[in-house]
Amino acid sequence: MSEEIKVVSPIDGSVVARRTLAGAGEIAAVVAAAKKAQRDWRAVPLAGRIDICRRFAVAMLARKQDIAIELTRQMGRPVRYTPFEIERMAERADTMMALAPEGLADVKAGARTGFTRFIRKDPLGVVLVVAPWNYPFLTAVNAVVPAILAGNAVILKHSSQTPLVAERFAEAFAAAGLPAGVMQVLHISHADTEKLIGSDGIDFVAFTGSVEGGHAVQRAAASRFIATGLELGGKDPAYVRADAKLDHAIENLVDGSFFNSGQSCCGIERIYVHESVYEPFVKGFAELTYSYVLDDPLDEKTTLGPMVRTAAAEFVRGQAAEAVKQGAKALIDPKRFPRDKAGTPYLAPQVLVNVDHSMRVMTEESFGPVIGIMKVKSDDEAVALMNDSRYGLTAAIWTQDEAAAIRIGDRVETGTWFMNRCDYLDPELAWTGVKDSGRGCTLSKLGFDYLTRPKSFHLRTAI
Repeated sequence: MSEEIKVVSPIDGSVVARRTLAGAGEIAAVVAAAKKAQRDWRAVPLAGRIDICRRFAVAMLARKQDIAIELTRQMGRPVRYTPFEIERMAERADTMMALAPEGLADVKAGARTGFTRFIRKDPLGVVLVVAPWNYPFLTAVNAVVPAILAGNAVILKHSSQTPLVAERFAEAFAAAGLPAGVMQVLHISHADTEKLIGSDGIDFVAFTGSVEGGHAVQRAAASRFIATGLELGGKDPAYVRADAKLDHAIENLVDGSFFNSGQSCCGIERIYVHESVYEPFVKGFAELTYSYVLDDPLDEKTTLGPMVRTAAAEFVRGQAAEAVKQGAKALIDPKRFPRDKAGTPYLAPQVLVNVDHSMRVMTEESFGPVIGIMKVKSDDEAVALMNDSRYGLTAAIWTQDEAAAIRIGDRVETGTWFMNRCDYLDPELAWTGVKDSGRGCTLSKLGFDYLTRPKSFHLRTAI
C-alpha cells in the first residue's frame, strides 16, 4: 500500500487534504522530465522567461482569496492576514524579474586588442526546492522564480503541512504557459528526499527549514559535487537604544515577536533594552500584547491563530515555564486569552522579564509567541548579548542615530541588520545567514549567482 500524508488543520483537527506519496518510479519520471524540459527551457530568451513568470504572478493573484482561506486551514494563520502573503509573493516575483536582466547578464572582462572575453552565467540544471509551512508561498518563491528565470527546471517539494501550496504553484505556472516539465511538484517522504538529493538527478538544493533538516540535506549531498542553499533557524535579537522612539519601537517589536504566532525564522525572539528606557518599554510592550485576539483564524476579528500543531505549542509552554522556575517573571496572564488551553495548539502570547542567557528561552529557537526582554547598560553589552547565539539570520536596532546603527551593525554577527524595523525581507537585498542560520544567498542580484555557474569565453581574433 502506498504511503500517504494527511494534512490536519490546527484550527479544529479536521483533515484538510490527503496525498499519496510518490514512489520510486514516479520520482524517476519527474526527474527525467525535468532534465529533458530544461534543455529546451535554457534556450528560451530571458524576455520570454520573464513574461511567463509575470503571468504566473497574475494567475496567483487572481485566486488570492480562495488560496488564502486554504492556507489558513492548512497552517492556522488568521485569514485577515493570509491574502497579504500572496500579494507579497507576487511583489517579490516582480522584483526578481526586474533584477534578472542585470543579475543574469554577461560579465565583461577588460578590453584587450584582438580578444573578446566575458563570463556567461549558465543555468545549473535541475533545482530541488524544499520549502517549509510557516510562510509557504514566500519561502518557495525566493528560489522557484529566480531558478526558472535563470533557465533551470524546478522540482518543488513542500512541507507535508502545506502540500497544496506546491500544487497552486504548479497550476499557476501551467496557466502562465510554462512548458511541461520545467516546474513540477513531488510529495515525497524525508527518506526519499534524501535519496533524491544524493542521486545524479539534482544539480542544486534550495532548502528552508530547521538546522537539523539542513544537516540532513548536507549529508545527503556530501557524496556529490553540488551546492546547497540553506536558510535555517534563528534566534533574532533586537536592541532598543536610549534614544529610540519608544512608541514606534514597542509597536514594531510586539508585531515582530508575535505575528504568525511567532512562527517566523526572522521574527524577534529576544529583546535588549537600555536601562534608561527599560521600564516604560516593558510596560508598553505588555499592554499592547493584551490587544491580541486569540481565536479561530477563520474569523476576521482574530489576530492570533493557533500554532501549527499541539506539540509546537507545548514546546513553547515548556520553555516559558522552565524560565519562570529559573527566576523569570511572566507579565501576561493567559486567563485573559480564554482560547489558550494546554493540550491544544492555541497558545497565548507571553512576555518574560528577569531573564538571562542561562535560560533556554533566550538561547534556543522558540518559534512561537514568547519573548524575553533583558535590561542592558551600554551598546557594548547589547552587542555581546546579540552575538551570544549559535544563530545569525537578522538583528535589529531602534535608534535615531543612523551612524551609530551602522557602527553597531558592523559588529553584530548577522545576515541582515535592520534599523527601526524587523521581521521583514527586502527582495532587493541579499537574504542570507551566518553560523547555524545557514549559508548561501537568495534574492537580490546576487541570488542569481547561486542558481548559475560561471562559464568563461576567451575568444582570440585569428591573424
